[in-house]
Amino acid sequence: MIAIPLHPLTRENFAPFGELLTLDDAEHFPINSGTTERYHALSKVDVTDQGGQPIISLFRGQAFHLPFQLRVMERHPLGSQTFIPVNAQPGSRYLVVVAAPCPANEPAIGAGMRAFIARGFEGVTYGKGVWHHPLISLDRDADFIVVDRQGSGNNCDEITLGAQYVVSSQTMEMA
Repeated sequence: MIAIPLHPLTRENFAPFGELLTLDDAEHFPINSGTTERYHALSKVDVTDQGGQPIISLFRGQAFHLPFQLRVMERHPLGSQTFIPVNAQPGSRYLVVVAAPCPANEPAIGAGMRAFIARGFEGVTYGKGVWHHPLISLDRDADFIVVDRQGSGNNCDEITLGAQYVVSSQTMEMA
């Protein structure tokens, strides 16, 4: 069994894999005669390779619990993919497991895996080509708005993991 450590989810820790969408320290300004705060440009959509277009979908993730065994990793070589939780309850969270862009083989992916716990109001954008585990809602089913790519070309590579990679609450690293 290979334990994947949990790292604190911060903009800096997640930067090699994409962007963290959070209101904490985000640029914002009033609009609509001061009745609304606009948190501006939290993430960029990168989906235009080979004529791709951005689309918005809703994903409903089934609940899982820690410890969690990773079985598959995927990447989208032609576009970024953004997950934004919808109607998060207090204490909602989900697991984010990533590995930097690398060849499609388990030793390379496994060596670079990092795991993060996202709070239910935080979103993430996986950068183009970043390996990531499919959606892992923790403790309860959860809905996510997903912004990703539609268009020609192969935009999903998937690899089944042979080794037993596990993320548990005992693998939390301090900041």
